[in-house]
Amino acid sequence: MRIFVAGATGAVGRRLVPILVAAGHEVTGGTRTPEGAERLRALGASAARADVFDADSVYRAVAAAAPEAVIHQLTDLANGDRAANGRIRREGTRHLVDAAKRAGVTRIVAQSISWAYAPGDVPADESTPLDVAAEPPRAGMVGSLRALEEAAAEIETHVVLRYGTFYGPGTWYARGGPLEAALRGEQAAGDPVAALIGPVVAGDAVSSFVHVEDAARAAAAALDWPSGPVNIVDDEPAPARVWLPAFAAAVGAPAPVPAAHGGREGWERGADNTFARRRLGWRPLHPTWRTGFTAL
Repeated sequence: MRIFVAGATGAVGRRLVPILVAAGHEVTGGTRTPEGAERLRALGASAARADVFDADSVYRAVAAAAPEAVIHQLTDLANGDRAANGRIRREGTRHLVDAAKRAGVTRIVAQSISWAYAPGDVPADESTPLDVAAEPPRAGMVGSLRALEEAAAEIETHVVLRYGTFYGPGTWYARGGPLEAALRGEQAAGDPVAALIGPVVAGDAVSSFVHVEDAARAAAAALDWPSGPVNIVDDEPAPARVWLPAFAAAVGAPAPVPAAHGGREGWERGADNTFARRRLGWRPLHPTWRTGFTAL
């Protein structure tokens, strides 16, 4: 299959491209830089220079690749800029979907997240609505994801991967990464990434995780899945009071401070992977963060 990967040099993309190439697909990766193009060619893919905020350049890149499927892994979180990431979800996705439609693409796999669901008491499944009643600043994030998912749905077959929190090499939750720095009290004052990670306290907020390698493998598998959203998370949603001390121990950082008060926001509920596991046959290499963290 001819596949165009947008965001091919990101944390997921640079693991996804070798998987697709090894499976015999003809892969073209989108990148903004000559360095990114070199990395893609070294992985066995073709490279297309494009700026996702320039509709014409996206169209030219996609048209030249003539793909049968598009995989959307675009993000802009390297500098912890919420507004930039929201813009890429809205404008970047719009340009990518328009280019795909003009090129006759009938299948898209798009990256979303699993913590944009409405509040509840148990981990959310795919039937749970997005948190459209959220207050700012969360409202901006949910709105950008809604725009992304609605745009992707314009393609005939559209799979939206609602990923859990990424951990592993190249992510914020990795050895030597921003979360470890926060646990050590070493993050720079005013660091926007630290602001996005939030207070590093062991409280009741529930998270669902996915190793970045499993995220990439799910994107490749989704080329054969039916339309709709899919939670791509491991088997064990857990509160920070459980998973955060385990992460700290895994990277040799000081134990986190226990939360002064219990409770969590209603949306801090985690996500359920039953549909991916039972209906789609997805099997993560790291079924729980417990073993995944120790492998860091």
